[in-house]
Amino acid sequence: MLDYGLDMSDVVRDIALPDLVAEGYELDALVSAQPDWSTDTPAVGWTIAHQIAHLASTDANLLIALGTPADFDAVLKHAAAEGPGHRDLDAAAGAAQPRSELLAQWRAGRIEVAAALSDIPFDHAFPWYDSQLTPALMVPLRLMETWAHGQDIFDAVGVAHRPTSRLRHVASLGVKGRELSFYTAQLPTPTEPFLVELTGPDGETWAWGPADAAQRVQGSAVDFCLRVTQRRSLAQTDLTAVGEDAQQWLEIARIFL
Repeated sequence: MLDYGLDMSDVVRDIALPDLVAEGYELDALVSAQPDWSTDTPAVGWTIAHQIAHLASTDANLLIALGTPADFDAVLKHAAAEGPGHRDLDAAAGAAQPRSELLAQWRAGRIEVAAALSDIPFDHAFPWYDSQLTPALMVPLRLMETWAHGQDIFDAVGVAHRPTSRLRHVASLGVKGRELSFYTAQLPTPTEPFLVELTGPDGETWAWGPADAAQRVQGSAVDFCLRVTQRRSLAQTDLTAVGEDAQQWLEIARIFL
């Protein structure tokens, strides 16, 4: 079973969960104003409808994992049967629904997920793809995915995606997911400590790691989040690295498998 290498025990429920809800409402305001969901997004083969369908499908599966964990095995078997393209197939199936039905499904699922995540202990483990997770991990992960797929939609419609302090959750996942980046790239994980210093949307500095670390990453928080969610190439960001391991990390950075 894969260890995501993410320790989010410092995430406070009364901050993270409202931030997840707010992220959903911001994206909702954008997509509900778009009459045509057939617009292509930067994800090849995915329209706006595909992006929302993916979020809705993931919420539905999460509700199964939280509410009836024993039934999640069927979700895993279905994904295995469809193969590596199961997310594309699920998104396509959801995107085929009428826009109004898909929007209503996504809205209802978001509300149910927020309620379910608020009702169980933050350290309670439940099954997920290739791992077991807890609400302390899932809340920022759902926020990250909402923000990242939202970025695809903002890009598609040509609207600026205003950065907020909610990005700190995404950035923290990116930092804590460094081991996952090297694991996925089939490279040895560096043992040397890293310092990550990012400039938040309000000009504040967000920092992780020892101040005297030789391996350093610096830049804007939004560019770091765009990079670790693979929404921008390294060359499209203002990120800089000091140290060979830090440079390599930025080249392979990711949060998800």
